[in-house]
Amino acid sequence: MPDSALSSRTVLVTGATSGIGHETARQLAERGATVLLHGRTAEEARAAADRLAATTDIQPAQLRPYGADFSHLEEVEALARTVITERPHLDVLVNNAGMAAPERHTVTADGNEIAFQVNFLAHYLLTCLLEPALTSDPGGRVVNVSSSLHRTGSIQWADPNRARRYSRLAAYAQSQLALTVFAADPRVTAVSVHPGVCDTTLLPLYSHEGISPAEGAAHVVRLCDPAVEIVNGAYYDRDERVDPAPAATEDRTIRRLNKLADLLVGRTAA
Repeated sequence: MPDSALSSRTVLVTGATSGIGHETARQLAERGATVLLHGRTAEEARAAADRLAATTDIQPAQLRPYGADFSHLEEVEALARTVITERPHLDVLVNNAGMAAPERHTVTADGNEIAFQVNFLAHYLLTCLLEPALTSDPGGRVVNVSSSLHRTGSIQWADPNRARRYSRLAAYAQSQLALTVFAADPRVTAVSVHPGVCDTTLLPLYSHEGISPAEGAAHVVRLCDPAVEIVNGAYYDRDERVDPAPAATEDRTIRRLNKLADLLVGRTAA
């Protein structure tokens, strides 16, 4: 059933081929939004869009597939260029794509620890590059799908790639803390949300049982709705606004993280 507040909105959802991302894309499109579905490859994104069109009343024209492997930053840059060209006005960016950190310390071709890059740095870069489209109209916003595990994280400023001491849980928690801190960046209105412990591929990091991806996605979709007022940098545990980890509200930490991220993604600070 199209929702008047969302029916004219264009939303990019990263990691939209499975789990919470796929359910978020479905619920947004069912409420009338045009959804740009991101997948690791264009083929995976197209298959996800076809699946939604075939199993729901969503019009195929509402779904636009895009591919980019977040373990390669040049693919993130290419994705941003394509989106800006095709969609110079973007209402919402949902930074959802994520991975569990691997058992063994793994570094991308860009030189970053893989979970830090896929879960945070790629989204940082994408958000920065899409900033002109997101800020071109009032109401543009970013929704970072974070995790309650950000509270257990710490950013290793001297060794963000954790080359000296690696633990997959610490690496994952660091990536989620960075994503949560980044929501307080003043450039684009952004919030973070822990959608609950969901039954997705990340479930083993948390527990043996979780809620359905559809239930988790509903908390993400709510924050995409322009009728829901948000405060920049706010953190939500499902649908309740709560305080994030203290580091996520410290100006010094926010500035320091931006500087580190700019360095690691090869951006020269404006």
